[in-house]
Amino acid sequence: MTGTEPAAQRIDTTRPHPARVYDWFLGGKDNYPVDEELGRQIISIESGAPRAARANRRFMRRATRLLAEQSGIRQYLDIGTGIPTRPNLHQIAQRGVPDARVVYVDNDPIVLAHAEALLHGTPEGVTEYLQADARDPATILERAARVLDFGRPVALSLIALMHFVADEDGAYDLVGTLVDALAPGSFLVLSALTADFEPEQVRRGVEAYAAGGVTLVARSQDETAGFFKGLELVDPGIVSLVDWRPELAVDETPDGEGPVPLYGGVGVKR
Repeated sequence: MTGTEPAAQRIDTTRPHPARVYDWFLGGKDNYPVDEELGRQIISIESGAPRAARANRRFMRRATRLLAEQSGIRQYLDIGTGIPTRPNLHQIAQRGVPDARVVYVDNDPIVLAHAEALLHGTPEGVTEYLQADARDPATILERAARVLDFGRPVALSLIALMHFVADEDGAYDLVGTLVDALAPGSFLVLSALTADFEPEQVRRGVEAYAAGGVTLVARSQDETAGFFKGLELVDPGIVSLVDWRPELAVDETPDGEGPVPLYGGVGVKR
């Protein structure tokens, strides 16, 4: 964990932040009026936004459960962690593999302020938090290597992250750099915004985020598949999050019907 000045002194409460808006969608308390204002604007455009946020968390849990319990993956690199929301990734991974090693990465000071919640894992396992920018994969890999052995399989988790990185800012190269560093047998878990299901609502939502100073990119199924170049997709491929391996759900109550405007997929590196 890095950062020498108190995180609270570096938190900008004058502009909305995606992690805090997401926290507000999930009913969390680690957000500010400016985040709630943007969240309410989004809901006025797309009333299902909170459901999409919940579906995103559920997808992460199901994918992690699959990798830990069925594939025995013992190392996890979660970039764009966001504000802790239980159960966190390490809790699910270490439930299936008690000695799992998990590295969380985010560059938001508010996540740093709550990072302690991410560091309580099993006695056998390891959890660590790095404050770093997702747009600097080389630094992330260098620092994560102090905890993870990149000569062995790693699950790379990019949950609801890449739609904040535009193509012209090197979105695909960023993912490619990270995947290239992974050993055979590693996995990529990724979810991202799409306008394939609700084009008008998503377009207006993207505009609302832009008005708040936040870049948001909606990608088609084929464009999302570009992040998995060179990987073998795990069934059922790239689908709306609610349709990805629902049989892996644990303690989840029904949460509406129909797709949500986020694709999700898991790919393995052979």
